[in-house]
Amino acid sequence: MNTLDAFHLPALPSPPTTVWSFGVGEEAVSLRLAQLTPALLGTQIEALLVASDQILAGREVASIVRSVHIVAERLLDRSDNLRLTAEAALPAITGISPAMVRAVLDGMAADWLQDRSRALLESEFRDPVVLERFRSRPGRAGLQSRAVGPRLTTHFFSGNVPGVAVTSLIRALLVRSASLGKTAVGEPLLAALFARGLAEVDAELGRCLAITYWPGGEGEMESVALSRAEAVIVYGGNAAVQSVRARVSPSARFLGYSHRISFGVLARERLDTRGATELADRAALDVATFDQQGCVSPHLFYAEEGGEVSPREWAGMLGESFARLEDRLPRGRLAPGEASAIRQLRGEMEFAQLAGRGVELHASPGGTSWTVVYDPDPAFTASCLNRTVRVKPIGDLGDVAKLAAPVGSLLQSVGLAASESRAAPLSELLAGLGASRISPIGEMAWPDPFWLHDGRPPLGDLVRWCDRVVEPPTD
Repeated sequence: MNTLDAFHLPALPSPPTTVWSFGVGEEAVSLRLAQLTPALLGTQIEALLVASDQILAGREVASIVRSVHIVAERLLDRSDNLRLTAEAALPAITGISPAMVRAVLDGMAADWLQDRSRALLESEFRDPVVLERFRSRPGRAGLQSRAVGPRLTTHFFSGNVPGVAVTSLIRALLVRSASLGKTAVGEPLLAALFARGLAEVDAELGRCLAITYWPGGEGEMESVALSRAEAVIVYGGNAAVQSVRARVSPSARFLGYSHRISFGVLARERLDTRGATELADRAALDVATFDQQGCVSPHLFYAEEGGEVSPREWAGMLGESFARLEDRLPRGRLAPGEASAIRQLRGEMEFAQLAGRGVELHASPGGTSWTVVYDPDPAFTASCLNRTVRVKPIGDLGDVAKLAAPVGSLLQSVGLAASESRAAPLSELLAGLGASRISPIGEMAWPDPFWLHDGRPPLGDLVRWCDRVVEPPTD
């Protein structure tokens, strides 16, 4: 594969670059990354602001949606060069298996199609034209409102889940904001591919995006990147989010998406002999998607006792589901420390099992591909990830809120398998605890495009509103 440009800098046609290499042998990939100085970054930012004023300020939102849709279609088309490039490069860059890369691209790009973008816009604004001009407020005679997006949004991306960066760029475009995106070491390519693809189908919109990398924490570069931003979006660990937040102007809108934890809950009525295996298959897919690296990925499952299938038996079923899934959706490669963490956990659980503590270990033979631990201790235990999950028995669904309380401030998604009469009251408890999304097991990995991301409207938090009181006619 030829060396790929992992940047999109329309105002800097020939920036200084360096080359990074990933993988070995036939799967090796080389990326060319821009090496910008603060002055060069400032030049690109000025060009983004000009593009914001000259292009986005007069652009209909519907036309932005259409152009993004065309790029999404290309990324869904397995014969298109844009898709082929992403498929070929991302496994070596991220360590994710080729099959998982294909699944992630399919799932992510589907959310960038025009029907999904329209659904997101309508769910947050009802009348998306309010992003272009004043519109009458329903039920308020003489009152009009207008939503104004940022001239410039600066994004700091993380590299754990490919595609999240592109979603962030699209959200900013939908509110007619230009974007500067700082990529991560773990995945610096896909956002640049999207931006170049957009420039190919819509040259004007292509001028409204800039994608580049610089080392995290580089103070002068960050100061320049933040100096003109009216909105800042940061993805990453708590320390990374707080570090950027401290540098952001009080007048800028700040959206921080930091470390989150998800888990699943199974009620006794769903642990029946007919449906338990399918439920295990769905749970395994929730864990395996993104190799358990997403904030939506479950760390453990609480299984209620008293069903036809016991929590201990269901843990074994979950292990069998992982084994079947590994054939068609294998886990990616691990860093040495990640593999060591799994081996250490397995060793501890084997000792606990031999000591008669009620623990039962189910693990992939010959490697660390997947690990299921039946653990009778109900205390919430975070996973070391990479398809490692615990199944913990509980006596009653009502116990879940108390058990998950220590991680309430970190909660994101809860997968729930229960009858509606029992799911509804538990959902109320989980919402009060801190969960921002409750979904069926099997749907945890793919939130709707219009979900309230970490409990907040992703487009609504980017805009500011202006009301206009219209004087009644005098004649």
